[in-house]
Amino acid sequence: MLEKSLSLFESQVPRPLAEVLRPVALADVVGQEHLLGENGPIARMVTSNSVSSFVLWGPPGVGKTTIARLVASELKAHFVQLSAVMSGVADLRKVFEQARLDRNAGYQTVLFVDELHRFNRSTQDALLPHVESGLITLIGATTENPSFSLVGALLSRARVFTLNPLDQAALGELLAKIEKHISQPLPLTADARNALLNLADGDGRYLIGMAEEILRIKPDNAIDEVQLSKLLQKRLPLYDKAQDGHYNLLSCFHKSLRGSDADAALYWAARMIEGGEDPNVIFRRLACAASEDVGLADPQAMPQVVAAWEAFERIGWPEARLFLAQAIIYVATSPKSNASYRAFDAALSLARRTGSIPPPKHILNAPTKLMKHLGYNEGYRYDHDYPDAYSGQSFFPAELQEDDVAFFKPNERGYERELAKRQAYWQRIKKDRP
Repeated sequence: MLEKSLSLFESQVPRPLAEVLRPVALADVVGQEHLLGENGPIARMVTSNSVSSFVLWGPPGVGKTTIARLVASELKAHFVQLSAVMSGVADLRKVFEQARLDRNAGYQTVLFVDELHRFNRSTQDALLPHVESGLITLIGATTENPSFSLVGALLSRARVFTLNPLDQAALGELLAKIEKHISQPLPLTADARNALLNLADGDGRYLIGMAEEILRIKPDNAIDEVQLSKLLQKRLPLYDKAQDGHYNLLSCFHKSLRGSDADAALYWAARMIEGGEDPNVIFRRLACAASEDVGLADPQAMPQVVAAWEAFERIGWPEARLFLAQAIIYVATSPKSNASYRAFDAALSLARRTGSIPPPKHILNAPTKLMKHLGYNEGYRYDHDYPDAYSGQSFFPAELQEDDVAFFKPNERGYERELAKRQAYWQRIKKDRP
């Protein structure tokens, strides 16, 4: 009777729209057809009634918790939910003890751990024996790359499924469900409706929250795009400066520079800036690209980046965005060569293999009589005594072959074409001189 009374009172309490619209079957989840569709791996596991532990990796608001609940429901298993932020080994022990009792009674336990990456190594290790024995079926949720945030032993026992941000079609489908529930369209103009979907930025839960806010104010007329922006303010893009998003966008930026796509490089830089990234991080990557990917094909790329960086620090935002843009465009549109980068890597590799070979005596100084007696500096050719200030003398240990030491191989692009001509000229001189 008490339970019925509580349920009666509970029914009078308004429920959040996100909870009201929570799907009741896997087929109702929008935007994750690659996992939940007819041939999706999660759908196949549920259909075969053979669900192994897995981790759901994706951004916020795309259905991780919902999928976990529905999988447990389909299996008719006991569903236990923990947050790694607020739980520890003691909480896990209680779950394991109850799971043993439930298994003896013929019930399976699905343990859902939200923010699984927030468990430290020892807490993750505490899951291992019970996942391996099948005492629990673990479903983890994480917004961070499991390769970096989860221990290898746990990854080897649980499959990783990647959830996608909700695209415009999926968000539109979700918006239609909201309007069906309230039995009327949201009071928005067509432009405001599109702006609402863009503002959600792939996050279904955020879209539902914004729809609730619009319904709460009960406008007399349809809200236009300007009114919508004032009502909801601007949402910062999803971007974690310390984690996976940071490195992903930096990678996109660098590869766009290397690929000579100035527009793409500007776009990824803008994405990082809008996400709150420190511009110095972008300048550091620009400097790396100016050397690694442009190199001596355009020796001015590095001075351009450094000058823009210094001007940026002197002037400050927002005017300084012009210097950042100029440096990005210069590096992206410069001729490309990694010859100097590859040359030094080759030299480092040879040095590691031959570090103990003594240097040739003719290029060693001889400040003492003993050193002169031992042959130090004997036979050294002073290059300025020769035409073109080039003697053609070897500066490598005699044990190294000429093919071993040809590190720098300039390309026929940009300024390196001139360097290639110089090298060829010096090689001709070296052959003509004894």
